[in-house]
Parts: sequence; structure tokens; C-alpha cells
Amino acid sequence: MMNRRDSLKTIFLSSVAAGIAFQGCAPENSEETVIKNDIPKQDSKHYGRTVKEKERDAKLYAEQFLNKHELTTIALFCDIILPSNAKFGSANDAGVPEFIDFIVKDMPNHQLPIRGGIMWVDNFCNKNFGVEFANCTQEQQIQLCDLIAYPEKTAPEHKQGEKFFTLLRNLTLTGYFTSKMGIEDLGYKGNTPNNWDGVPEDVLQKHGMAYEEEWLKKCVDASTRNEVAVWDEDGNLIS
Repeated sequence: MMNRRDSLKTIFLSSVAAGIAFQGCAPENSEETVIKNDIPKQDSKHYGRTVKEKERDAKLYAEQFLNKHELTTIALFCDIILPSNAKFGSANDAGVPEFIDFIVKDMPNHQLPIRGGIMWVDNFCNKNFGVEFANCTQEQQIQLCDLIAYPEKTAPEHKQGEKFFTLLRNLTLTGYFTSKMGIEDLGYKGNTPNNWDGVPEDVLQKHGMAYEEEWLKKCVDASTRNEVAVWDEDGNLIS
């Protein structure tokens, strides 16, 4: 049976979370995406960022929208949504609350749903448990999450909480699976070079095919993968 972490990977790779991933950090004006000759010397912290993009990032980082209580509440939800396991850390370990803190400033349309959702959650907990969500027991926190975590199964009076949880889950998955830790968790290899030894011999024999010896030396031998082939004007391999 697929465990919860594998299920969340599937959710992230589906259109539900992918939409946010593709829209994340989008400039307010499409004109800002025009490439100009202002690309600075790169560094490990701001690789691929233009001067204007770095200035915009610095401005957003300097701003404050979410307060300490809101960030604490978000961090608790993040680890409920994606806790640590034997091999990888939790959403908090991957810096997801910081990611969400940046996103709500970069994409202001998320500000009201996030802040309003936290207010709804705290109001629910105060009414039912006598304290705000951050001060509830873990059992009480999970009890609330069970009420709002399943779209189309939520009671009408909990719909606002459901919308908040769905948005936060999508942001959590986006933040985690685009982090260094999350990419390792996905097992994504990207453009990692591999060692290919050619078509297996039994397959070649089945189709009556065989490699020419000189091609084996040039194209299949992994020890010569960095050598550049030399061709004559007629397209014949020289070396």
C-alpha cells in the first residue's frame, strides 16, 4: 500500500500542486520577464538572478506580512502535512515556512486566504478546545486536520477551513519538493550522466544485428567517453 509520503509525492506531481509550482515567484508585470543585459556575476545564493530580480527579492525579504504567531501556526501545519521519516527531514527541516513567508509577499493574492484561514483555525480551536491551534495538543490538532483535509467530504460549516488547508498543503508540497531535500526525496536525477554500455548482446542477436568493432571502441567504451571523434570530408570516421 502506498504510504502517505508517496501519496503526497503523487499529489505534488499532479496538476493540483503543479499549478502553484509553475506560477510561484511570478512577477506582477510580464514585462519584467524580458531578458536584458543586466545579468550579474553569479554566486551560490542568487544563481541565475538578474540585478532587478535580486533587488526585488531583497525588497520582499525585508518586508513583513506574517507575524510570529502566524508563522508558528504555519510551521505546525507544515509538519503535520509532511513530517520527517527515516530518510528525510520534515517540511520544516526543508525551510518550507520561510518559503511560504516569501510566497505570500511575492504573490499577494495568497495573503488574505492564509491570514483568514489561520483566524478561522484559531476561532475553531478556541470554541472547541479553549485555546488557539498553536497551544492545542497534537491529538486536537490532528482532530481538526481530519475535519478539513479531505475536499468534498468536509461539512458545510468547515468549508473555509478546508480551503485554507488545501492551499497550505499545496504550498507545503511545492516548497518541500522544490527544495534540495525534497528533490532528493523525489529521486529526481535531472541531467545526470550515465554509463551506457550499448544495446544488450541478446537483443542485438535477436534482431540479427551487431556492432562494428571500431564503433564499439568509439561510442560504447565508457573509458573513451570524453574523446572527440574526428571525421573526414566524406563523413568517414578517422579516429
